[in-house]
Amino acid sequence: MKDDQIIDFFLAREEKAITYTMEKYGASLQSLAEQICGDRLVAQECENDTYLRAWNSIPPHEPRTYFFTFLAKITRCIALDRVKAMNRQCRKATIVELSQEMEACLPSKEQADELSSICQAKQLNQFLNDFLRKLPEQKRNIFLRRYWFMDSIAQIATRYGISEGKTKTILFRVRNDLRNALNKEGYPI
Repeated sequence: MKDDQIIDFFLAREEKAITYTMEKYGASLQSLAEQICGDRLVAQECENDTYLRAWNSIPPHEPRTYFFTFLAKITRCIALDRVKAMNRQCRKATIVELSQEMEACLPSKEQADELSSICQAKQLNQFLNDFLRKLPEQKRNIFLRRYWFMDSIAQIATRYGISEGKTKTILFRVRNDLRNALNKEGYPI
């Protein structure tokens, strides 16, 4: 079933919308949540919570052209919230590792406070989107698999048929390019 039709069911408040969404995107959403949480049962709960949140968000949103992205963002937020809740006292190693990798090319807390206005945040968001669009497709996909979907280096290497060393090199170079581009745009790192 096409996304437009599923959105129409959501807008008409027909429960079929959830069934069709589950059939089309359930496995991908659950996989995303499991990558973040590391637990299949928690991932299933995240997937189910995604459907509820989508039900409550459509309308007013009508994500006809970006439905999977809309759902994936919801799932990712829910899963990250679950990880935070499960690990209030101790941080999960993969989240810390990913944070440290990106720390070198994103603004610090103090710098982020300076960027707090909505206008500046939107400009930074647009800049990041433009930066990613300019990357060759494989580099962009590798970067997104690592920092959006939180895949491991080994998973990315297997997915793209490259060595783990090459995967690390690509990520290192893209992070450096991002840091340099941010500095050039006036976002000192």
